[in-house]
Amino acid sequence: MPAPPLRLLPWTTPEGKPCYLSTDDHGSRLSLLADDIEEDQLDSGEQVLAGARAVLGDAKAGERAVRFALTRATEALQDALRIAVSRGARLETGTEVSFK
Repeated sequence: MPAPPLRLLPWTTPEGKPCYLSTDDHGSRLSLLADDIEEDQLDSGEQVLAGARAVLGDAKAGERAVRFALTRATEALQDALRIAVSRGARLETGTEVSFK
């Protein structure tokens, strides 16, 4: 039986390298933790988006506010892209993907 495909996890090593999980148990503790963290990251991304829109809609917002909003938006986009890649790879292999 072939090994299960690797799941890209929603965090990196301290050096910034990707982390992967090899399991066919989608209900394992680590799988469920990764699902929860992905959900938290997506929720946070929604909050960052709302904040960035507010800053962009404020004609009086200064450079610091715009830079802060853009920095947070960049981080949220990076998280969302990592989640999309991870879930997309699992869809391609027919592995169950949890969308809460």
